[in-house]
Amino acid sequence: MTYESLITGGIWAILAGMLVLTIIVSVGIWIYLSFAFMAIGKKIKYKNYGLAWIPAFGPLIIAFKASKMPWWPWLLLIGYFIPYVSGLFGLAFTVFAVIWQWKMFEEIKRPGWWAILCLIPVLNLVLYGIAAWSKK
Repeated sequence: MTYESLITGGIWAILAGMLVLTIIVSVGIWIYLSFAFMAIGKKIKYKNYGLAWIPAFGPLIIAFKASKMPWWPWLLLIGYFIPYVSGLFGLAFTVFAVIWQWKMFEEIKRPGWWAILCLIPVLNLVLYGIAAWSKK
């Protein structure tokens, strides 16, 4: 066995470990957000709050229903798949997602400006948890 093959094997082992860790953390965050958005769905009296478990789109569905503007994301998603303008629609989708979250927070009696703070990666998990499980 050569020195280069040992280094290559070590690099592959580190990369595989990082991949496994990333998958575990991602699944944990998905489970946490699903429970949080289920609780938010219950607070707004949405009967299909189990939709929060749909990966990537579940929390958005709950936020759209809470904001009472549920048809906007479908228009934006249709535009997202049109070539050459999809980047612009992606930016518009992000802006509207903040608006929907703002309205969602206000619907459950939380400050709307928390939606802007939700753009900060770890802070959004804390704010969603407070919004979901606080008694206010």
